[in-house]
Amino acid sequence: MLARRLSRVEESATMKMGHLARQLEAESQGEGERKVKRVLNFSLGEPDFKTPKHICEAAKKALDAGETHYTSGAGIEELRAEIAAKMRAENGVEVEVENVLVTPGAKQAIYELMMAVLDDGDEVVLLDPSWVSFESAVKLAGGVPKWVRRLGAAGEGEGEDGGEGGVSYESLASAASEKTKLLVLNSPNNPVGYVLSERELREVAEFAVEHDIIVLSDEIYERIIYDGRRHVSIASFDGMQERTVVINGFSKTYAMTGWRVGYAVAPPEIVGGMLKIQQHSVTCAPSVSQFAALAGLQGSQECVAEMVAEFKRRRDVIVKRLNAGAVGLRCLNPEGAFYAFVNVNGDGEEFTERLLKEARVVVTPGSAFGEAGRGFVRFSYAAAMEDILEGLERLESII
Repeated sequence: MLARRLSRVEESATMKMGHLARQLEAESQGEGERKVKRVLNFSLGEPDFKTPKHICEAAKKALDAGETHYTSGAGIEELRAEIAAKMRAENGVEVEVENVLVTPGAKQAIYELMMAVLDDGDEVVLLDPSWVSFESAVKLAGGVPKWVRRLGAAGEGEGEDGGEGGVSYESLASAASEKTKLLVLNSPNNPVGYVLSERELREVAEFAVEHDIIVLSDEIYERIIYDGRRHVSIASFDGMQERTVVINGFSKTYAMTGWRVGYAVAPPEIVGGMLKIQQHSVTCAPSVSQFAALAGLQGSQECVAEMVAEFKRRRDVIVKRLNAGAVGLRCLNPEGAFYAFVNVNGDGEEFTERLLKEARVVVTPGSAFGEAGRGFVRFSYAAAMEDILEGLERLESII
């Protein structure tokens, strides 16, 4: 009954684990007098903070003003212009309004790009491990994933955790062929938390230009970055603006996951192709969400700084405790995003099951993100510190 294309992909592992956590929590609430541990969910990539007040106020004003109808398929002019200005000022990429497409979430932008540029059999290079939906979007569009191992955080030495000096021209050449159409980057990275170095980006740029390859640069975590690391957009490099599609959004930076508003910045031809898909599927991003996103860009960024400072505090606690030796696990030090990628010294899927059954703690098995993730689990620290501390206590108690 279902289309064959659906057999190419699996259910999202992160969404599946999140659903399981909610299901377990509902079951535990129905246990009556029997005392059951509360389920602790560290599986979803969703900030636990409230959307900043000034953004919510802007949404209320838009509602009161009657801004509840279809917008232009590409987004409201004011928001597109603000995104273009942001790209010029913060990322060093000289773009105009016609380069910007506002989408209902960054994930929708990724899907639209894959559908717009890939034909059956086109190859796409992914860095292993990689966010789960990249591979699925490639396969749904008829593309063929090719993998380049890139596990360790920048600065991680060579060794069992996979620090291999990062991405190089040679490693890309080993995976690519004359069928390669697209190369996907995600920095700061989900699930590992590394930030691609400028050297790595230059080698990727050189490879893309010489082989006429489009680059998807997912920069959704660009503002969630630590320890003086600096985000650099590959679109700012010579020869890259005309072949780079920057994907970004408001979900992570402003805790707006439920508002569903993201964007793509791309050459006009690619924007036009993506817009066709958007017009014939979701029409446009939610109107009220677009006005809220505009307020996010135009308002004070102090709320972002406060959120990132708290993420760093949580990260430091997790990394120090897991690497202390008593637990017997090892955690790469995330330079960005809000995930700890933990080496469990064994089968990551078995460890995930055991943690769930014995400690009622939900994490995501690393194998969901690619072969390089086997033996790891992803622990999202987008959760309250008290939950993180309790989760670590439970984890230690079963090891």
